[in-house]
Amino acid sequence: MSVITKSAQHPAGRRRDVLRVLRAANAPMSIVAIANVLDVHPNTVRFHLDNLVSTGRVEQVAPERKGPGRPPLMFRATRQMDRGGPRRYRLLAEILSIGFASGRDADARALAAGRAWGRKLESPRRTAAGTIGAGESIEHLVDLLDELGFAPERRGDEYVGLRHCPFLELAETRTSVVCPIHLGLMQGALETWHAPVTVDRLDAFAEPDLCLAHLSRQVAAT
Repeated sequence: MSVITKSAQHPAGRRRDVLRVLRAANAPMSIVAIANVLDVHPNTVRFHLDNLVSTGRVEQVAPERKGPGRPPLMFRATRQMDRGGPRRYRLLAEILSIGFASGRDADARALAAGRAWGRKLESPRRTAAGTIGAGESIEHLVDLLDELGFAPERRGDEYVGLRHCPFLELAETRTSVVCPIHLGLMQGALETWHAPVTVDRLDAFAEPDLCLAHLSRQVAAT
């Protein structure tokens, strides 16, 4: 009985059908056997199997030898979650932000999470004296924010402007959670670098196309 559907006429749909047949099978199948189930030409199955094998969703297995002649190629579905499926990281971010926002001291916990993240980021090279200057710290912070997708602009030694938010849609609805995470990220990174500057405030959407990080000098311990 054929398992062809209208959507299967599309290459991606046909590929899903090949994978579905292999997952339902109790043993490895040949190209001809798969083609018979789907009522398609074996070359069609072969084409989709090449893709499925290259992406790790299907594996070729050694055939059992029964009599003379070359045995057919045998295939089975890889026993793992489908790595070719869609991702929903924005949904995960929304769930996590709701969790942060629903508890007490949401902004403080978000700030702490951002700091923990920032402390894990790469440190800049230090001078021979083992210190890092304020200007170098700010430059490295700008480079870091650029790598993370914030489109930063250095504004002297007092501000860093952020022209893009990697989590924009979430930041617009969960500002009290997302923006403290960003502030904590910058603070945690600078703390780990033992930089003589820190970010003491982040003005979210200070302008329609700009967030503004306020820099300040760290007071040396006496």
